[in-house]
Amino acid sequence: MIKQEVLVLGQLETNCYIVWDEETKEGLVIDPADDGVGISEEIESKGIKLVGVVMTHGHFDHSLAALDLKLMYQVPIYISSKDKFLLDRQDETAKYFLKMELQTPNLVKIDKDLDEIKEINFGESKLEVIKTPGHTPGSVCLLNLPQSLFNKREVKPILFSGDTLFKDSRGRTDFKYGSTKKIYESLRKLMELPEDTDVYSGHGEPTSIGREKERYVFKN
Repeated sequence: MIKQEVLVLGQLETNCYIVWDEETKEGLVIDPADDGVGISEEIESKGIKLVGVVMTHGHFDHSLAALDLKLMYQVPIYISSKDKFLLDRQDETAKYFLKMELQTPNLVKIDKDLDEIKEINFGESKLEVIKTPGHTPGSVCLLNLPQSLFNKREVKPILFSGDTLFKDSRGRTDFKYGSTKKIYESLRKLMELPEDTDVYSGHGEPTSIGREKERYVFKN
């Protein structure tokens, strides 16, 4: 069983999630935003053994603290190689959107390519990697689907949806590398998940697959 904590960080109010296995205390940081020190303080206060930093996509507001955490904890960085071009220009992009200079070294290296990984294990828990391009070419969602016992689940599935799916909305696709067609294909895939799946997005409030499914009607 996993536990989680959300930290809302940065000018763009990015949801950074600390997720850990309740039994072993091994954990991950999902979308580390821009405050490595603040994230590490939460990790230490909960006694979590960090084993990885995962980014749902390569936008700067989800990745600026990744290198700090990697160096502090000597853990791998997980992200799709399709979004490497976004990591390579994160400083200039951050400057454009935030209108300020940032001291962010452009040294993020992909240790684990999410294009080549089906799941991420930590302790006795795991997150399934669901490829959901559209917002960016390498966008992914991360699913924790508890094992059912006699066809009954005591714990709801959890989806970390990055910037693919929000409460009452979806990720923007007006960047030149975005694709409206692909994001709707990704949303179709997500709407096949159990309706009681809790959805934790990259920004904003939580929602559920059942709630969002009412917004999306796909023809077979």
